[in-house]
Amino acid sequence: MGLGQSSKAPVTDDTDEVNFDHFQILRAIGKGSFGKVCIVQKKDTKKMYAMKYMNKLKCVERNEVRNVLKELQIMQNLEHPFLVNFWYSFQDEEDMFMVVDLLLGGDLRYHLQQNVHFSESTVKLYICELALALGYLRTKRIIHRDIKPDNILLDENGHVHLTDFNIAAIVKEDLKATSIAGTKPYMAPELFQTFEGIHPGYSFAVDWWSLGITAYELLRGQRPYVMRSSTPANEILQTFHKVHPSYPAAWSLEMKSLLRKLLCIDVKQRISCLAELQDLDYMSDLNVDTVLSKQIPPGFIPNRRRLNCDPTFELEEMILESKPLHKKKKRLARKTKDQGSDGSPQNGQLQQRLDNVQRDFIVFNREKSKKVVESSELSMKEKNKAIEDGQNNNVEPAAYLSG
Repeated sequence: MGLGQSSKAPVTDDTDEVNFDHFQILRAIGKGSFGKVCIVQKKDTKKMYAMKYMNKLKCVERNEVRNVLKELQIMQNLEHPFLVNFWYSFQDEEDMFMVVDLLLGGDLRYHLQQNVHFSESTVKLYICELALALGYLRTKRIIHRDIKPDNILLDENGHVHLTDFNIAAIVKEDLKATSIAGTKPYMAPELFQTFEGIHPGYSFAVDWWSLGITAYELLRGQRPYVMRSSTPANEILQTFHKVHPSYPAAWSLEMKSLLRKLLCIDVKQRISCLAELQDLDYMSDLNVDTVLSKQIPPGFIPNRRRLNCDPTFELEEMILESKPLHKKKKRLARKTKDQGSDGSPQNGQLQQRLDNVQRDFIVFNREKSKKVVESSELSMKEKNKAIEDGQNNNVEPAAYLSG
């Protein structure tokens, strides 16, 4: 069951900007508070992607535009084997679109809800793969701030990929982040100290705490600390100091030691960079290059014969959605004659904010960027070759200077 498609496939060239018409919409696979995700196929290359689309009006009303634009800015500069990489962004009157890698293995939250048991060796590999992603993000000065099972997707072979940079922060050299962001059960203690005015900020170590909470949850099916999104910050801080996580006897001593070092309340004692993780004897059997090239098979492989997501997303899009994606072209054509009918100041302010989104939105095309880079590298090689050929003529430039 597909969501529909436009009738003719456009032929694109390098000068064309990618837009909605260049994709065939196949089916819905997920949703957030103001955005949805569907599987698409690019008509000219036949490549499959995931397309996230966010309603502009809802983003404006919920003051989420800044986060969306920041996510676009961050993701266009990232590319890594264990991230969900960004390919295209474009917009129309209603929506902002982001096209990213398609990963059909489902997120780790879905598999936890399906009562999947993750073995210790599988979780160990996940930790290593995610640590490589975090190490890469650190070189870009990025704190993700929302590491949790919901934001970790599996590819068809079971390798992990980190997604959702909606609340990520970019920090300058030697500076710390100070704004509060994240999902409370996965947030590090120092984040809650900023609520209390105790601590001047935090840095990359918060992501390693979240990695520890996630790894514990994957192994045990529950988190080490009981807290909810509604739990007050002062209660959470007390919980960290009063409650000591229990580590089942069945877990290896090495895994328990690693988790304790990730879930260390003292930031200075916590493992918080790739080098510190690599120093552990427990991780010595995982060669970084082998892991990066995905040569180590994970112990859990998602079911390839089905979509690893909630099937109700498709039904909601087809039946309940008031503005379904597959009817967008007809809807936009009808909409033009009705625009501007309400001249109230409130409508004027809203339209101004929507106009600002239209102006500030970042259009991106990784495919085109790659071609530009490849062309530049090729011309550089040709230039170097010409220089080498000139040097091989055994002409001595000094002879021309003596005269």
